[in-house]
Amino acid sequence: MKNQHKIGFILALLSILGSTLMAQTPSDALMMKKKEICIAAMYEHSWFDEYWEGTYLRHNETIATVDRHMVMPMAAIGIVDRLNLIVAAPYVKTASREPNGGKFEGAKGFQDLSLALKGEIFNKEMGKGKLALLGTVSYSTPITNYLSDYRPYSIGFGANELGVRGILQYQLNSGIYIRGALAYLFRGQTKAERDYYYNNGSYYTPWMDVPSAWNYNAVAGIWLFDSSWKIEANYMGLVSTSGDDIRAYNAAQPTNKVDMGVLGVSSQYYFKKLKGLGLLAYYSDTLSGRNVGKSAQYGVGVTYQFKL
Repeated sequence: MKNQHKIGFILALLSILGSTLMAQTPSDALMMKKKEICIAAMYEHSWFDEYWEGTYLRHNETIATVDRHMVMPMAAIGIVDRLNLIVAAPYVKTASREPNGGKFEGAKGFQDLSLALKGEIFNKEMGKGKLALLGTVSYSTPITNYLSDYRPYSIGFGANELGVRGILQYQLNSGIYIRGALAYLFRGQTKAERDYYYNNGSYYTPWMDVPSAWNYNAVAGIWLFDSSWKIEANYMGLVSTSGDDIRAYNAAQPTNKVDMGVLGVSSQYYFKKLKGLGLLAYYSDTLSGRNVGKSAQYGVGVTYQFKL
């Protein structure tokens, strides 16, 4: 019976971090002007059949491949020329790809409502390009009563999150750019459906501390065809500041220390003749991790930008 619980978990990163998403996100350098709105609808599929138990990579012996599907509507709104509001609310569904004899059932539902204010601090000519500095303050909170302790099928970590992020980008006049972003994500507590758990010691309470984390992004990209086509390569890292490891023959839980490194590529195209309409696609793979699924994911989406 214990072997049935030798399973990993996948962190619901894309609630608002958006390291690989190409519509405007809290970690990029895109800005809407005053009264401009960009709406987006995205679909993502991720999967894994291996996970890191601590730093040891294991195979999902019982449940095999875990699939995760996400549909995310989002909007970026230009409040003023240098201040944008970003709103997102993903719907997530998880399941086992192979039958598991009815032992485990997936989960589905809306995950977290995410709000972010992104401001442009400066954007100045420098050499043969422009240097831009931006800052983001974000907040997310669960909008449904999902089970955060139901790993690896949980649709999220079930806690409030407050994020502060700095973004620095240098773009050449030729369209080539590099960007770096660093964020601290302060997370609260989540309530499990049990009165006892172990986290480097015994706790007789349903409340679990979700570890806070550092999140960083490094991006290299280029604008082509008169800034109508954008291609990016990106690396995203997440490092928890506390937490425990998944114990052998046990399931993951929200208190786990989650680290990961994800490499991805993405592309977005803006139609010239269909003003405001854009398409996007991306793919990423988890290269390293701790207490997380070794997942790969792809996504597609459509964006539409207009002015009030």
